[in-house]
Amino acid sequence: MAAGFGGESCRNILVVIPNWVGDAVLATPVLAALRGHFAKARITYLMKDYVREVVAGGRWHDGEVFWPRGGGPRREWRMVELAGRLKAERFDLALLLTNSFRSALVTWLARIPRRVGYARDGRSLLLTDRLRPLKRGREFVPSPVLPYYVRIAERVGCEVTDLKLRLGVTPDQERAGAELLRHYGLDDGRGYAVINPGAAFGAAKCWLPERFAEVCDRLREEFDLRAVIVGSPDEVPLMREIARAARSDVVCCADPGTTLGSLKVLIRGAALLVCNDTGPRHYGAAFDVPTVTIFGPTHQEWTDTDYAGEIKIQVPVDCGPCQLRKCPLDLRCMTGVTTEMVMGKIRELLVHKCSVGLATTD
Repeated sequence: MAAGFGGESCRNILVVIPNWVGDAVLATPVLAALRGHFAKARITYLMKDYVREVVAGGRWHDGEVFWPRGGGPRREWRMVELAGRLKAERFDLALLLTNSFRSALVTWLARIPRRVGYARDGRSLLLTDRLRPLKRGREFVPSPVLPYYVRIAERVGCEVTDLKLRLGVTPDQERAGAELLRHYGLDDGRGYAVINPGAAFGAAKCWLPERFAEVCDRLREEFDLRAVIVGSPDEVPLMREIARAARSDVVCCADPGTTLGSLKVLIRGAALLVCNDTGPRHYGAAFDVPTVTIFGPTHQEWTDTDYAGEIKIQVPVDCGPCQLRKCPLDLRCMTGVTTEMVMGKIRELLVHKCSVGLATTD
């Protein structure tokens, strides 16, 4: 660690926040540790505007700057404008939790004296502190992303001892969540399970809609839990398809829908979360909600948290994990996951109260 960047001497810090919702949640132990270590510093987050809802309420930062939207011929000019704004803030230190070239470029253009991140995406010369990712030959080795973020914090003298995921909830998010619970009749004290059938990454991550519908029915039959289907605005057709296929009376949160903020309240109050490998999955760990996660084309290792309340299901296939957004074959990694497999894991969590933190392969 370079001298002069301890908790007392560093006064103005920029943290570049991950773009994916799940990665932002996975970064929260590091964000909390940075706030404690640099207690007297001003900490500003550079992030996508939608990630603001995820980190809101944590009380880990003081200011916010957002990546410019859109592409087109003015994209480069908007990046220059952003760099100029950051330069005017006179940051001492930039911590890059993202691996993109543009995040290194914009902090270099802003003339931030110390820029800490991983030597990836051809950006080594733009960083002052270059961490090396784990590789085997030319290939990146699948490994949990949380320790990856921890190494960045440790590079500037910040020890991260508590790896528990955590989320704050703002008063506005509390009100929005309470209104959704009231609107859908979920505030009557009866139990419910949140079903999140989508995935922003791509269709290959999504389990079959008819099997989600079967799980909704089985949850009502076996546990008297109402299924509450949630998702982004783009996922509303999928949510409604599952609701139509279900025989039981399910709640489809389509109109009004959830936001990344109000979803915190819904998941926090749930008896169970069933989802694909998608960002809100980590809300379950943050709020200690029993979670069953269905994996298809992705490596479990990238997002492993050792959360004891989660069981992960993945069937081995010759072509995977391929990490592809769209399956070029027959989606065998997902079709191989049966409704009974999922229900079996739900029973482990809700009936047997097993403490399961390791990846499970059926």
